[in-house]
Amino acid sequence: MNTGAIVIIGAGQAGGWAATTLRERGYAGRIVLLGDEAHAPYERPPLSKAVLGGHAPPESTELFSAERLAALDIAFCPGVSATRLRLADKAVDTSDGGAVAYDKLILCMGGRPIVPPLPGVAWSAAGSSAESSSASGVHVLRTRDDALRLRACLGPDKHIVIVGGGWIGLEVAATARQAGTRVTVLEQAERLCARSVLPAVSAHLAALHAAQGVDLRLGVGLRAVVAGKADDAEDGREGGQGACRPVAELSDGQRLAADAVVLGVGLQANDDLAREAGIACQRGVLVDQYCRTSAPDVYAAGDVAVSTLAGDGATMRLESWQNAQDQGTAAALSALGETTPYLPTGAVWSEQYDAMVQIVGFPALAASEVLRPQADARALLSVALDSGGHVVAGVAVNAPRDLRQLRKWIAQRAVVNPALLQRPDVPLASAQIG
Repeated sequence: MNTGAIVIIGAGQAGGWAATTLRERGYAGRIVLLGDEAHAPYERPPLSKAVLGGHAPPESTELFSAERLAALDIAFCPGVSATRLRLADKAVDTSDGGAVAYDKLILCMGGRPIVPPLPGVAWSAAGSSAESSSASGVHVLRTRDDALRLRACLGPDKHIVIVGGGWIGLEVAATARQAGTRVTVLEQAERLCARSVLPAVSAHLAALHAAQGVDLRLGVGLRAVVAGKADDAEDGREGGQGACRPVAELSDGQRLAADAVVLGVGLQANDDLAREAGIACQRGVLVDQYCRTSAPDVYAAGDVAVSTLAGDGATMRLESWQNAQDQGTAAALSALGETTPYLPTGAVWSEQYDAMVQIVGFPALAASEVLRPQADARALLSVALDSGGHVVAGVAVNAPRDLRQLRKWIAQRAVVNPALLQRPDVPLASAQIG
């Protein structure tokens, strides 16, 4: 396919890469890129780190500028979202009252932060909801504007309560502590990042944050956020600012006064339009190994897409910078008729203080976890094995060289000897059997 029209809904990382890949591969037809934010495509990982910490301007996150998109003859529509998919007509209705016809459609709508329906917390997911909620002290972190609003709540005389001990919550905690902010993290589960890493990695992350002065409260959730004086709450500042600070009421009955309550409890896929159009969804838009949805000529990529893992049959929605870029590119190639399957690697990285946390593979497939001793107590290498001893995932903290070996093993479905893995005097590669 080299002519016609390809419409991409969502101008984030996946959508931006899909659009530019089409042109780079010689597609000469019309490309329309709809983006509900006013900004050109940008990267989100720096938002919880350099941008939130004030070390980089939000403009530095830009991935493809509006000028670059125009030079590629991509019709970029900032601030214009899709309102309905008319599959039978091969058209997309838009928020400006118009409609865009397509020959191929790529869904890159991403996701939105989950907002639990709790008193003082819930708000509408539409419009400027995050901005209106932040006025009462409740924040999320998904967009550049979110980062700027939350940045104002950090500083040596501030206290923030973070709800959720996953990646976004821990990154915000690290950035806030580096700004001198007092930080409390609430995690309803009994360990950090329980959905994405194995127990030893969770323990390592907990020790890392505790050493930096973060108040970690595991097995504790949020019950409500109330406004008013915080005199009877922990860390209350009577009078003045204390009168308008939000107070987090916890599931264990305690009350914490804060300058901000940050929600980091997960991401919900923006699959509403796909569901309404009858496209198969399962907590996201279901796609095959070619990024095809259940609807003809409709593809999906990035945070909104749910993929089936090769050889396992399990479905998974991958929320990562690497997957957004790679799958956005793969969806564009599939739309052009290329037949190379997309095989996600599960690659995720996170910077927290001086720790670089890197994940490869899929820890959810593991039956056991093996730790390899490291010379540096701040480093960690966790190897995840399935029931047959195959390496299915690995987590490296400040151990990038070892991670390269794990990538090879995962690609080869290698079987390793756990006893040799645990011996630092044995070269890592020698732990492989056969």
